[in-house]
Amino acid sequence: MNTYTKYHEDEEVLVDDLNLDYGDPSALIVYNDDVNTFDWVIECLMDICGHSFEQSEQLSLIIHFKGKATVKTAPLDSLKPLNDALVDRGLSAVIEGVKQTN
Repeated sequence: MNTYTKYHEDEEVLVDDLNLDYGDPSALIVYNDDVNTFDWVIECLMDICGHSFEQSEQLSLIIHFKGKATVKTAPLDSLKPLNDALVDRGLSAVIEGVKQTN
């Protein structure tokens, strides 16, 4: 005779760095300029946007060669403090609405 014991195990799920804000997505865009160095832009993107070194480096190259790059996409309320912090550090940053395609 086989005896099976059924049990339910509670599982904890850690939700880390998920942006659960609702609203229309917006884009945080950084523009190229002749003032800020690659190192400074990389440092700002790491500190303010939370990007890795590699991601920040790639974004800085895109900004340099294309003239601008979208560095973050999120609801407007989430991007406002990031935009203010980038501008406070001397970067040319703006927030634009993202066009929805259906």
